[in-house]
Amino acid sequence: MIFSSTTFLFVFLPLCLGFYYLAPRGLRNTVLLAFSLLFYAWGEALYTGLMLVSILGNHVAGHIVARANTTSTRKAALVMGLVFNLGLLAVFKYLGWLVRSLYGIGTEVGLDLPAHWGNFQIHLPIGISFFTFQAISYLIDVWRNQAAPQRRIQDFALYIALFPQLIAGPIVRYSDVARQLNRRKHRLHLFASGIQRFVQGLAKKVLVANVLAVPVELVLRTPGDEVSTAAAWFAMLAYAGQLYFDFSGYSDMAIGLGRMFGFRFKENFLHPYESRSIHEFWRRWHVSLSSWFRDYLYIPMGGSRVGRVRTYLNLWTVFLLVGLWHGAAWNYVLFGAYHGLLIVIERAFLGRRLGAVSGRIYTTFVLALGWPIFSAETFAGCVALLHAMLPFGRPLAGTLEIAPLLSPLIVVTFAVAVVGSTRIPLFAAARVATLLQGRGRSGPWRPVSAAALLVLFVLCVAELASGSYNPFIYFRF
Repeated sequence: MIFSSTTFLFVFLPLCLGFYYLAPRGLRNTVLLAFSLLFYAWGEALYTGLMLVSILGNHVAGHIVARANTTSTRKAALVMGLVFNLGLLAVFKYLGWLVRSLYGIGTEVGLDLPAHWGNFQIHLPIGISFFTFQAISYLIDVWRNQAAPQRRIQDFALYIALFPQLIAGPIVRYSDVARQLNRRKHRLHLFASGIQRFVQGLAKKVLVANVLAVPVELVLRTPGDEVSTAAAWFAMLAYAGQLYFDFSGYSDMAIGLGRMFGFRFKENFLHPYESRSIHEFWRRWHVSLSSWFRDYLYIPMGGSRVGRVRTYLNLWTVFLLVGLWHGAAWNYVLFGAYHGLLIVIERAFLGRRLGAVSGRIYTTFVLALGWPIFSAETFAGCVALLHAMLPFGRPLAGTLEIAPLLSPLIVVTFAVAVVGSTRIPLFAAARVATLLQGRGRSGPWRPVSAAALLVLFVLCVAELASGSYNPFIYFRF
């Protein structure tokens, strides 16, 4: 069950809101936890127990860290907690990939390895990267005395399992919501803004990301040497739009759902395609992830305080791990290495030479060259698509030209994505609101805004009811 499904919109969410607000205040967390576990079990029934093990282990570890009498004991308890969390992640997300990789390398050098290693698989539980990183932030925040350990295990379980951000983020830090778990306030204006934000995110996902996914999938399914240069570039630019409107759409829906239950989550996307460098891009893209790596890994490694060469190495290492976080595959490692290299180059000399216009052109270009690495399922497919985009030694034309990709709907949606990825819609909405209501006077802005949201919601529901393409790309992560 995902947010952009009729089951969630018309069954799960209304029931959850109804039971939550009908329950006494002292039982609301329990109700929300029960529905969160049901939400996860809907898609991962067998692995709900794994999340419960994570909850119990981290709750105990947090109290051990907080109650330890000496610095060395506290550090030892923290290390044990980190090993516990990273061990779960290593086994369920990376072990299968490592075994298959070792088998491939071993057979290349002539080793006689068991044949079943080549197909070794371990199921990847949905959301394990998100709830594991949240658990790690809890332990480190307690160790740093930035938050007190949660006394009630059911409230800690709610922090880990809270369904709005459980399977698709953002990564919510414990120190940011510790007080909200027990002392949040429910206000009608907050609930209304939550509905507005949720519908906006749903429209991003259903009306933009899903439409752009169609030509992208067509190009990715076509052998790279059959794709024309124009089709390859359009597909990767469309893929940039698909990713942004899918990722930011789910973040908007999570933020909106959180507000409906009294939580205030931080923003996760800050118009990243307006960036003038890759460094700025990562300050605006998936902010909860990039800031997590900055605060919990890059700075403890020494950050930029350890000399130029060591700083470059720290940056590159962090981005290797950022890439690996996205998935257990070599293309994600390569994606992280590529972005880490760009960050190092910018920090070394290029960043100072990038202007307002040249910086945006450069950022758009290098991002587009990185998306084949991120999107391709095989290394050969990545190379072929990059060769189509940079056709040195091959013709610009191909079996798949750009014309079949450019239906009127896709062209309009692509244009909406280009404009919608900037702050232009925000400025336009503010201008319209000013014209409709005037300064200091009530006016028709709120009814107009509500009507626009209703139209967006109806369009989303109609699209979902029609059985249109509705991928959930977080299954890969």
